Amino acid sequence: MLFLIILLIIVCVALGLFVLIQNPKGGGLATGGSGSNMFGVQRTGDVLEKGTWVLLALIVVITLSITTIAKTGGQSTGGASKIQEHLDKTPSASPIGSRMAPAPAATDTTKK
Repeated sequence: MLFLIILLIIVCVALGLFVLIQNPKGGGLATGGSGSNMFGVQRTGDVLEKGTWVLLALIVVITLSITTIAKTGGQSTGGASKIQEHLDKTPSASPIGSRMAPAPAATDTTKK
């Protein structure tokens, strides 16, 4: 699970870099200072856009995997967690109020 968390962090950083590299006007990496366009404006935009979608899909898959492993990992031990055991042992207060009404005094019900 630790591996998936580290992988998720790496993919998130890569996605952030992909988004920051993109130029909203379509230039992106192709508008470098050298003046030569190796890929061209449209082609670079397509590569960065596809890379962004792939990284986004990876984030969704990794996040769902971590959630699934975390849910099944706690139940596979066979016992409840220590926190749940502690909560089961502690008495719960009355939902209406925490104070109990005093018991009524015993009255003599026999006729005289």
